[in-house]
Parts: sequence; C-alpha cells; structure tokens
Amino acid sequence: MYGLLGRKLGHSLSPQIHSHLCDYEYKLYPMEPECLDSFFDNTALNGFNVTIPYKIEAYNRCDELSETAKKVGSVNTVIRRKDGTLYGDNTDYFGFLYMANKCGCDFKDKKVLILGSGGASLTVQHVARDEGAKEIVVVSRSGEENYGNISHHYDADIIVNTTPVGMYPNNGERLIDLSKFTKCRKALDLIYNPARTVFLLDAEKLGIDCINGLYMLVAQALRAAEIFTGESIPLSRIDEIYNAIISEQKNIVLVGMPGCGKSTTATLLSEKTGRECVDTDTMVADASGKSIPDIFAEYGETEFRRRETEAVLLAGKGAGKIIATGGGAILKEENRIALRENSTVIFLKAPVEGLATDGRPLSKSPEVLEQMFAQRLPLYLETADFTVEVDPDPEITVRRITECVSL
Repeated sequence: MYGLLGRKLGHSLSPQIHSHLCDYEYKLYPMEPECLDSFFDNTALNGFNVTIPYKIEAYNRCDELSETAKKVGSVNTVIRRKDGTLYGDNTDYFGFLYMANKCGCDFKDKKVLILGSGGASLTVQHVARDEGAKEIVVVSRSGEENYGNISHHYDADIIVNTTPVGMYPNNGERLIDLSKFTKCRKALDLIYNPARTVFLLDAEKLGIDCINGLYMLVAQALRAAEIFTGESIPLSRIDEIYNAIISEQKNIVLVGMPGCGKSTTATLLSEKTGRECVDTDTMVADASGKSIPDIFAEYGETEFRRRETEAVLLAGKGAGKIIATGGGAILKEENRIALRENSTVIFLKAPVEGLATDGRPLSKSPEVLEQMFAQRLPLYLETADFTVEVDPDPEITVRRITECVSL
C-alpha cells in the first residue's frame, strides 16, 4: 500500500498517475499538522510521497536519508523498511530537472528567480546550482528578497514559481507582473492544476517559453514508483502518462457568436465522448430562475454579464468537461483567463448571415450582428487554441473538433 501525504489533496492527480505506472494501491492521506506524529509513527503504508507543506517535516522525521535528500534538505518519497524505520528520498530533484530539460531550459550562466522558499523551492535551487546558474534569487513574502523589492530582479533570465498562488481552487491569482521581466526567456510553474495558470498565460502572451508542473509530477512519480517497487520503468512512460492525464483533465470550451451552434455542438460532443456537458447560459438561467431574455429585460446587460462571469469562473475550474459559453463570454478579460486556464478552447466560426437570432437579446438585425462580429472576432481568436469552421451538419463540426483535440 502506498499513498500521498499532504494537507489539502482534493486537487491531486497522483492516484491517476500511479495507476498508470504500477499495479498497487495508492491513496490520498490529507493530514493536519497535529496528526503528523501519529502518521509517521504508526503508518501501515509500505511507502508514501509527501507534498505541500510537509516535505521538510518528512526530512526531519526520517531515520535515514538518501544523498539527494541530504543535499536538497527536503523529502518527498518515504519507504518504511522491514524493521519499521523510515528511509527518505527526494525524487523532486529528478522531476524538476526533467521538466526543465523538457522546456529547453539551460541554467548555465543564467540569473534564476525562484518564487517561494518552501521545500519545492529548495529542490529548484539545487538543480539550478548544479546546472551552473550564475545567480539564484529566492523571493518570499517576508524574506530579505520579497515582492516589495522584486524590481531589483527584473533582469532575471529564468523564473520558477514554486508557490501555490494560482493553484486550484484559487485560479486566476498572480504574484508578479511578468511583463516587467524583459530578459526572461523561460517561465516554469510547478503548479499543474490548472494546466495554465495566469503566470503561464502571461508567459504565452509575451512569447516566453513556458511549462507547467505536470511533467515534474509525472517524472518524480516514475522515480518514486521505481523506489517503491525496486523495478526500472522506461522514461518514455513520462510523456505517455503526461499526454493521457492532460487529455483526461482539460475541458473543451466552445466560444463563438450567438446562434453559431455552440450548445448543439457541445451536446453532441458530450454524447460522443461521454464527458459532462456544461452550458454557462443555462447555469445563469438556472441560478436566476429566469430565462436569458428575461434577465436582459429586467436587469440589463451589465447585470447579466456579472452573473455570466460567476458561471464562467465556476465552469472553468472544472476538469474533463465540455463547456458551451454565451457569445459574449469572451468580452471580459477575467472570463478569457478562466476559460483558458484548464481548457482547450475552440472558436466555432460561422457565417454571420447564417446565425440564429431567436431568443437572443442582442442579435437584433444583420447590421448589429456584423458590428458585433467585428468587435468580438479579435477576442475569439485571442482566447481560442483552435478555430473550427461550423458546418451545417453538426456531426461534421464535431468531427473537426475531435481532430483538433485528438479525442
């Protein structure tokens, strides 16, 4: 029996990853600090991984440590030996190095800025140092180097986020204005849920190479599984498992003009894939107890947009769903961020003259629709990962989507 020790584990993908790696039981063990003594003294597990915020606690409680764990100063993999003693190792080192290499990250002679000073930060510091970084700066909220004087480090070449800021369920949060770091060429985020934090979305927008923490999570899990079982596992399994997990976790979001067929397409796509279908307009109507036209008539567009944003933020935090959005959902930047963080976004592009207008408060005439399309097109393109031409036959539209996202 194996598992994961941490404080809050509702977002964890570790059980899924280990189920891909080996045939053993792997469960989550969320634990408050006051329960750690009992867990470490009495665990019946053969071994376990450790995550935020207990990696240093695990280091201090193990009877023997690997050389890597000693060097890093934190433990994320523990084995209970036959005599009951605990042996601690650090597979995060291997995991982060694999992740950095995947991003083409060369630390040699670079200035590395690390956000956060916890156990994961220690790992990143040692990898960067071992790989020849010229300067390593660790920023924390209350340390000598903090977010109040971070402007001293706008010349950083590589930035690594090791904090939980922006992690589910607190999607949308950011620590720094990445645009200030004009020399930055690599942005690495140890967070993997959502798949694209605001930090990574900012990097994409600025043309900075970036990567999320799922590669690190899978790579360290592979090395941990080897320690648990004593068996070697091919490194090729990392990419295989990464792709499988990403495919399972990311939503598919449909954006596009009112009346282009998003709801119909989403329903059909849901039937084809077995994924839950979510419609943000339906969410707004159900929460309000009124139809969309009635909400517009009674409260106006501003109030509708506020309610729509609540629905979009909630839907965007989901995983593995099909999400149909209202035509104007992309008008607010916070909505565009929420839709992109954990989803592949598809822009359904349809001829304006063919758009349905019944029951759509803002689609009053062909001239209005043309103006609306001209205004919204840049936002649809900014938000979308793929553009799919809408076909009169929704089956063909669905096939085009599945070809884009490899379902």
